[in-house]
Amino acid sequence: MKHYLGISAGFHDASASVVNSQGEIVFAGHSERYSKIKNDPNIHADLIWDLSKDRYIDHIAYYETPWKKQLRQLYSGQGIEWNKLTAKQIIHTQLRGYFKHVPISTHSHHLSHAAAGFQTSPFDRATVVVIDAIGEWDTISIWGAEYKDGRAKYQQLWGQRYPHSIGLFYSAMTQRIGLKPMEDEYILMGMSAYGSPRYFKDIDNELIDSYFETTFNQNLHLGVDQTFLSNASNEDIAASAQFVLEKLVYYVMSRAGGFNWSTNLVYSGGVALNCLANRNLGDYFDNIWIMPCPGDAGSSLGAAALVYGKQILWHNAYLGHCIPGPYPVNSILDCLLSDKIVGVANGHAEFGPRALGNRSLLADPRGNDIKDRVNEIKHRQKFRPFAPVILEEHVGDYFDMPSGFCDTGYMQVVGRCRHPDLYPAISHVDGTSRIQTVPQGNRGIRVLLEAWYKKTGCPMLLNTSLNIKGEPIVNNRADADRFEKLYGVKVIS
Repeated sequence: MKHYLGISAGFHDASASVVNSQGEIVFAGHSERYSKIKNDPNIHADLIWDLSKDRYIDHIAYYETPWKKQLRQLYSGQGIEWNKLTAKQIIHTQLRGYFKHVPISTHSHHLSHAAAGFQTSPFDRATVVVIDAIGEWDTISIWGAEYKDGRAKYQQLWGQRYPHSIGLFYSAMTQRIGLKPMEDEYILMGMSAYGSPRYFKDIDNELIDSYFETTFNQNLHLGVDQTFLSNASNEDIAASAQFVLEKLVYYVMSRAGGFNWSTNLVYSGGVALNCLANRNLGDYFDNIWIMPCPGDAGSSLGAAALVYGKQILWHNAYLGHCIPGPYPVNSILDCLLSDKIVGVANGHAEFGPRALGNRSLLADPRGNDIKDRVNEIKHRQKFRPFAPVILEEHVGDYFDMPSGFCDTGYMQVVGRCRHPDLYPAISHVDGTSRIQTVPQGNRGIRVLLEAWYKKTGCPMLLNTSLNIKGEPIVNNRADADRFEKLYGVKVIS
């Protein structure tokens, strides 16, 4: 049995994935969960130990091409950030220190994104769209992907290059309202529901050169002047930025569909995490797949997929560090019935930014005070929304779901809640919810939801990530113990 290790590191949210020669994902995890440094760009030694125990690594695949990235950094005036490990140092010093004689290959940043999406998808042929902040030079790429003799083949159909970038635009607007770019974009997305897009024309006139070509009037890598929209509220800026982002994304999707390569869409890159924009993708494609980790961390899996070369056996996102033991359904249920809120840390950690039941804070979605209680526990802004996790067969009774998605189990799209007055804890101010459906089977969160439904008649729970403020999602039992001690909430394993 051979094992192919994919690495994404050096920029933000370093990760590692292992695929074996039968196409099984045997491990995928984030470095930040081990170092406790949010979006840690460096590979942590404990992550390497976790993925390599009991298996030999035969090949290492790095998610981008270092010399191309360094050339772009020199072009953009960034130079070399001496306080960070360069990709070359990661490959030749760090990885060589762990794996002395293992061959290492490098792959295009956007092709790694494309492979992570397509080779985990259920499609034999698909149009692949990658939209992110920046790779080496590419910021948008459209691919025709298919399998020939069982091997994945990619043909680039169109692309946009630095400095024109939808991702950099959204990060610049995130910074404009006082949030942290490359980290807090999801907060801007949530804030947008509280404002009006009244300033989208100002953004058009000042920043956008062409929607059709996805070009900008200035290099938004540098951010925007803090005097831009100086009289606007942060909420209205957020709403206007979200409006413009969606318009830009839909122009790209229209262009992608125009190639008539396939009516199947695979969407990847960090912008694919914008679940508000995702709700209308069914207007452009019949069938849609977004892997649970479409950002740079997911590209570690993409790099490994490129070396493996064939379709990967995708089952679920529970691929990281394991806290052993059966899923503690009865103990969780007892806490929910008595206290309304409980943490769970059990089984394999989720790969990607969303907690999906194995590293989750769960709560009864029906109480008027639940949202405020959970926000207080997590020390979050009160406007931030929470997601429902629901038995798949009941979702249509409670939410208007968008069309086209092959799998709605990863909180990647919003739907309108049909009864927001009955479920205030999971309904945002705009009436939407970021939904996680759970299909039939013996998965722990499924069995819990069935038991909860039998007891209460409610087929859903509030689900948010189990993390200490300023830190990544809980990884091991020691992290769970710290959470209990700091916040006084029971965490069951």
